[in-house]
Amino acid sequence: MAPWLTDWRGRFTGRAAALVSPENSAQVAHVVGICARHRIAIVPQGGNSGMVAGATPDDSGEQIIVSLRRMNRIDPIDSETGLLRCEAGVILQNLHEAVARQGRRFPLTLGGKGSATIGGLVSTNAGGTQVLRHGTMRNLIAGIEAILPDGSLYDAMIPLKKDNRGYELKHLLIGGEGTIGIVTAAVVQTVPALLDRCVMWVGVDSPVQAYHLLLFMQARARDRLEGFEILPNRALDAVTQHIPGTRAPLDTAHKWHVLMELVQDDPAQSAPAERASDLLEEAIQSGLMENATLASSEAQADAFWKIRDSIAEAERAAGPALQHDISVPVDAMAKFIELESPVIERQWPGSLTVAFGHMGDGNIHFHVKAPPGVDVSQWHASDAKAITAHVYDRVAAYHGSLSAEHGIGQAKIAEFERLSNPVRIASLRAIKNALDPLGIMNPGKLVPLAKVTMSD
Repeated sequence: MAPWLTDWRGRFTGRAAALVSPENSAQVAHVVGICARHRIAIVPQGGNSGMVAGATPDDSGEQIIVSLRRMNRIDPIDSETGLLRCEAGVILQNLHEAVARQGRRFPLTLGGKGSATIGGLVSTNAGGTQVLRHGTMRNLIAGIEAILPDGSLYDAMIPLKKDNRGYELKHLLIGGEGTIGIVTAAVVQTVPALLDRCVMWVGVDSPVQAYHLLLFMQARARDRLEGFEILPNRALDAVTQHIPGTRAPLDTAHKWHVLMELVQDDPAQSAPAERASDLLEEAIQSGLMENATLASSEAQADAFWKIRDSIAEAERAAGPALQHDISVPVDAMAKFIELESPVIERQWPGSLTVAFGHMGDGNIHFHVKAPPGVDVSQWHASDAKAITAHVYDRVAAYHGSLSAEHGIGQAKIAEFERLSNPVRIASLRAIKNALDPLGIMNPGKLVPLAKVTMSD
């Protein structure tokens, strides 16, 4: 069980009484029923690639891990609707490949696609790099199946366009982090396969310039713009230093970089490379960028995206860092990066900020690298805690969220409670208590426990 007891980042390690790997929903229901009768806490787990320790057991040794990895069946796509049924343990990359073989695509991708599972992506309402055009996982789910905390099967797999029968449990399960049920299957929406794409790497002077470039691109090609990512030169340097086979796309030096993708999925649309060339020429004449290059092949397009997808891996190789998955209003993202980064570097000398992410939806991966040579354990216990609290305080000041797409898990639960409106916390507890009165579903994640007083 050892590989499944520690979270992906290596920050949380627990113990478990057992790990069970059911083969189908009926077996999941049977396991949950036993746990309900004996009040055994359950930790659902998919690829164990989450960023907030949401699938890691506590250190009591009394919880069990329910792994969905064996539940990996993928049904054929419905030719009329484009919908596809798959089980929760399906790995995202395998889904991509299965859908591609049927002439369509599933429009959600992220750096961890080789390990992330559909159940985990549903339970955390994952985003990724294509949210700009297609939305988060919630937008791509047409139906869901789950085992509830008493062992009963919740079947909402029929993809009704209109269903006005009250509270929608499906949407509580999406993003629910396994705290009110275990997602066992989903009906996902596929889209037409790409006929062509053009991936562009652009050098810019600042996040503000990148934001104005985003507005420019959205005004002229919103329906074709599928990706718009921003990253600092620090991130690019880390990738080229630590990830074999990567190199800087531009020969010129730039403080910031933008990765964009224009697509064609309709024969009536113009070729993406032609459209991109026209837009980039207009943009550079308007002072919205410094330099740019277009990927000349699919291999080069993949190489550009590999840089973006490898930032977290490169940072982990480079040394300890704090990863903050935050969001602010889109029009405030550039301001947040430019104003808040220097404050942290001044207040905690030796620290370096690395802010990158999905500019089109305000999602910043705001990382803070530890000073060279620090004792990692001591740093995490002292400065790291203070830095994280400071970052989340500033996010709150911008009316943002301390979790954009990775969830709360156990890593953020204390700060989530500290900074949230009491009404939000009370509502979460009420939902959790109503659906999981025994408190056996992934306890200690997402929903802060109510504080017990002497009068209680």
